[in-house]
Amino acid sequence: MRKFGDAVVRFRVPILIVALLLVIPSAWGYLNTSVNYDLLTYLPDSIDTVKGQNILKEDFGKGAFSLIVTEGLDDGAVADLTEKIGDVESVDTALSYSEIAKSARIPEQAIPEQYLSKLKNGDASMIAVFFKDGTSAGTTLDAVEEIRALADENVYVSGMSAFVLDLRNIADHEEPFYVAVAVACSLILLLLCTDTFLAPFVFLISIGIAIIYNLGTNYFLGEVSYITKALAAVLQLAVTMDFSIFLWSSFEENVRKYDDHKEAMAQSIADTLVAILSSSMTATAGFLSMVFMTFTLGQNLGIVMAKGCILGVIGTVTLLPSLILALEKPMLKLVHKRLIPDVGGLAKIITSRPAVIVFVCLALALVFPAVYGFINKPMYYDFTSMVIGQGSTLTEEETQFNTANKKLEEDFDIATTEMILCSDDIPHAQAKEMLRRIQDVEGVAYVIGYDFVKGGLVPDELIPSKIKDAFVHEGQQLILINSMYAVSSNEVNAQIEAINAIMKEYDPDGMLIGEAPATKDLTEIMDHDFMVVDALAIIAVLIIIAIAFQSITLPFILVLVIELAIMINLGLPYYTNDIVCFISPICISTIQLGSTVNYAILMTTRYKRERAGGLEKREAAETAFRMTFPAVVTSGGSFFAATIGVSLVARMGLISQLCGLMARGALISTLCVLFILPAFFVSFDKLIVKTSRGFKPKRNDKFVIQEV
Repeated sequence: MRKFGDAVVRFRVPILIVALLLVIPSAWGYLNTSVNYDLLTYLPDSIDTVKGQNILKEDFGKGAFSLIVTEGLDDGAVADLTEKIGDVESVDTALSYSEIAKSARIPEQAIPEQYLSKLKNGDASMIAVFFKDGTSAGTTLDAVEEIRALADENVYVSGMSAFVLDLRNIADHEEPFYVAVAVACSLILLLLCTDTFLAPFVFLISIGIAIIYNLGTNYFLGEVSYITKALAAVLQLAVTMDFSIFLWSSFEENVRKYDDHKEAMAQSIADTLVAILSSSMTATAGFLSMVFMTFTLGQNLGIVMAKGCILGVIGTVTLLPSLILALEKPMLKLVHKRLIPDVGGLAKIITSRPAVIVFVCLALALVFPAVYGFINKPMYYDFTSMVIGQGSTLTEEETQFNTANKKLEEDFDIATTEMILCSDDIPHAQAKEMLRRIQDVEGVAYVIGYDFVKGGLVPDELIPSKIKDAFVHEGQQLILINSMYAVSSNEVNAQIEAINAIMKEYDPDGMLIGEAPATKDLTEIMDHDFMVVDALAIIAVLIIIAIAFQSITLPFILVLVIELAIMINLGLPYYTNDIVCFISPICISTIQLGSTVNYAILMTTRYKRERAGGLEKREAAETAFRMTFPAVVTSGGSFFAATIGVSLVARMGLISQLCGLMARGALISTLCVLFILPAFFVSFDKLIVKTSRGFKPKRNDKFVIQEV
């Protein structure tokens, strides 16, 4: 380790030069990395909703779908607008009653009232639009922008593509602000908790460069999700700040031992390299466990954050020492009194017998309500709520898609649209029967299919080819189903099951696609993913701790403390009646475990040292608490500060919620480590010593230090 430290010190100038030069290609990579704003694309290809969407795009020539609501326009204006929308380059088909009636010369009186009312309601009309490309394709988003430009304030574009467009505009505007707030909050906390004015700025420069490397190398992944892009920098800052604190603390200690500061830095690198590597491994393991999610958003976020941890470690042991040595004189001169007080008195109290009993009983008492709250926490799977959910302060102008969705519900009682993709070989009579049965399913507003028009409403010869082309293509037919029920609700899920059952009777190979069926699939997938990812993360961390401490019992004690903190954090929404996004629990459980178990590892390392030095269990726990308190508080406080700041200023519901949960999780984990872990040390000391190596005092040739 010392040889590596000597090499870093010797080549510090080339390291600085290379590090700065690498910023250029990294910045280019960041600016040219595609961002995916459509989370449904991360569903596995094996499910019917995704298969059907691919068939719709590849074989039917249709991608995204949108319903446009117009208000205050007469039939002629609606027909003209429909034609203009149909002429937009990326639009495949645009259909409205007014445009079809105009082109086919079908009088309004020829259409039964029950069908006409589904297409018109007073001065409100609907235009159905099929796009050539997928929901989040750039061409589709450009088309939505062009359609909005064609229309005035009385025309509203609904659908997932409109949602993705608004989301992209919001996220692109907000994300740089998140990073700025996280940096500012971390800086304030570090200035208060460290004993030098300049060190926090140097830490942030080193971490900032590592963040640029991470974001730049995302270019090789092809694309990143908007969630990954929004959180990657904030998370990397919060998670890897510990490493900088470890190195600086060691350097300050070694400066007092060595006259040559270069030698002091080389020794500091050697002293902290193993600790930094082992700490980073737990965080990396937590992130990598997300790679095994069926919902591949986890793979995207997990790879990026694991890569960020690795780059953060490399930066801490190479770039940061080089920066510190370049600025060591002002850094060591610009010192101030550390605001964290000595906690010797508090350490005696919390390791006393009564306090130990209280904290052990408290931990046991919290288990049931925490787990019960976690199991029963309210959750949502609606993508719209990710943007405009709890914590959102977005304006109507920024969320035009939501205004359109409200208009669709108010004027036509439509909350979501589903689509059936099935064979057109179904006999006409059976097809009409199928459509009638689907129409009768509870909550179905109405069904639009070619067989409902053919031979029924108007003579076959009067049906425009445009309608047939829209609904029938190369042996397949498309049926639109408009539902009164909201996406991810219990009602719409039951409706989907009923529609699927009817459809399969007539075409076993038929597929029900759309946002609501995809979200239902997502619900089932995430339940499986959480169990798999959480189990993998826990197993990986247990193995890392077992190897680091050569212990059978310590891994379980440390993980139990952090898992209790996680359960408390994720169980609280049940008691506060806060609805949690489906992606939040799996992200928080892995991030909180991988990142904050380091606090427990740090205290355990010191406890082991004191026990091996001959101290009795209470004295060892007391010393471990007192000596690690500043580092644990600073690390936990830095994580809390970076994330709570973003939570308070983020205007997108999901980002605000995720950062809020991470901030609260860091705080709860810090408290559990500081107060519950020492109580566990004292309570289970005999078991720990018997099942772990290195806790007993070493024998001397002449005498043995006896345990008290």
